[in-house]
Amino acid sequence: MKVIEFTYHLKDIDAIAASVLEHLESKTILFNGAMGAGKTTFINALLKAMQSNEVATSPTFSIVNEYTIPGDKVYHFDFYRVESLDEAYNFGIEDYFNSNHWLFLEWPERIEALLPEDAQSITITDLDENIRSLKLTIETKHLTEKIAMTEVKF
Repeated sequence: MKVIEFTYHLKDIDAIAASVLEHLESKTILFNGAMGAGKTTFINALLKAMQSNEVATSPTFSIVNEYTIPGDKVYHFDFYRVESLDEAYNFGIEDYFNSNHWLFLEWPERIEALLPEDAQSITITDLDENIRSLKLTIETKHLTEKIAMTEVKF
């Protein structure tokens, strides 16, 4: 496992998002943090770094929002209101997970049993009014040196 940490002022969020994007080894990202920590705000900055013209909004009630980026899509989930794995199956979570598009998942612990093995985690902590801590955790147990060095990233 590899952990990369950033502490940033909100005015620098775009630069941090671009840096995080360079370190991603998976298209499935789990976003952790307390309510109001800035998960959706950071997802919005990631979309901008991915050259999307769309603005991320919290999918708390819709459960999933779709955004376009050049040559791909991002599915942004908020599982806060999902009460069971059956509920996730009922809205077609398997289709999204098998789509080979980007998956940004807020409150992933609500569907932990369904999470892909190659998912990476971003944990955001609110340190002060405009200061955040971000930890990017890259699970490396599914990667071998041979695959990591030769496989196309995305």
